[in-house]
Amino acid sequence: MSFPARTALAAALVLGLTGAATAPALAHAPATTVRAQETAPASAPNGKALREAIEGLPNADATAALVRVGGAGGAWHGSSGVHDLVTERKADPHGRFRAGSTTKIVTAAVVLQLAAEGELDLDRPVQHYMPGLFPKKTFEPIPVRSLLNYTSGLKPGDGFDDPIAHRYDTLKPRTVLASAIAKGPEHDPGDEQHYRNIGYTVLGLLIERVTGDSYADQAAQRIFKPLRMRDTYFPGADPRIRGPHNRGYQSVERPDGTTRLVDVTEWNQSDRFAAGDMISSTADLEVFTQALFDEEIVPQPQLTEMFTLPELAPGAPEPLYGAGLQRMKIDGKVYWLKSGARYGYANLLAASEDGTRTLVYSVNATDAKGEGMNPVAERIARAALSGS
Repeated sequence: MSFPARTALAAALVLGLTGAATAPALAHAPATTVRAQETAPASAPNGKALREAIEGLPNADATAALVRVGGAGGAWHGSSGVHDLVTERKADPHGRFRAGSTTKIVTAAVVLQLAAEGELDLDRPVQHYMPGLFPKKTFEPIPVRSLLNYTSGLKPGDGFDDPIAHRYDTLKPRTVLASAIAKGPEHDPGDEQHYRNIGYTVLGLLIERVTGDSYADQAAQRIFKPLRMRDTYFPGADPRIRGPHNRGYQSVERPDGTTRLVDVTEWNQSDRFAAGDMISSTADLEVFTQALFDEEIVPQPQLTEMFTLPELAPGAPEPLYGAGLQRMKIDGKVYWLKSGARYGYANLLAASEDGTRTLVYSVNATDAKGEGMNPVAERIARAALSGS
């Protein structure tokens, strides 16, 4: 699509930030693979537009922005803003950040590797590998593939009523999952597509059951270490971000209607687990994105799962996601992307199907968990992807 209005891009990208996407699908229908190679010539990144997109920080929307654009047309790296609002020193362009739901692509990659190795069958129900996890009288068999493409029917698990007030508290993934299971299914597996964290929480536990190892160790051994992603790790219950990083702030409304900024850099996000616990950098996520699309992480037969949308019922809205990745068309060009947000940090990784353009950004957004797309993030996406 083109950008006729601000809401055009925002509506598409914000889905991964808020988890609000839903699309009915036809149960057990054949999937549709929509990836296709394009032949458009590569264009150089629009440096002027990118510089303008991140200038003027800090402002009310963000305190810093880190951007990396790559691909066959060339590369552009930029940063803006401040490390923190106290010292106001320049933002560290190599800073680490809470990667949010971009974690899901790492989880999907590990699951697809295990499928390629014959350790997992995507058509088999998760109950086969984890018997007793779901009550038989309540839940139909849930294929592993349904967890990957958000069609499992699981309802969201419970969290804290006031996340900021409880940001140092530990909420274990199994506790979140238990609350989701207690609610029962929302629909039979394959009937509808709902973007949610809970399916990827199950996938993280499934990886641990199949390998006999922790999810964090499997991600490190299979992906981070081979790709030399030295900034990327899972903090678990540690609320700190180890290594260089820029502070994250969240705008919070006071009782009188005015707002204040709360430093939310430290946060125990162990409940996010395989759905959003990762800490990374733009350089590492760029390496990961390029390697993923170059078929260096997941073998091609399994990688196709990421570009395969579940078939929808007649008259239903088109699906948005394959195995983790979201499909989006901009100015006639198809991109596959994943956004992610934790309080204080809004992020995106994206790549065109033909490899001519990649984009990774992290914006220290003051509304990272808001319903709309952050204006700075939207300007970056427009500058990097529109007309590329």
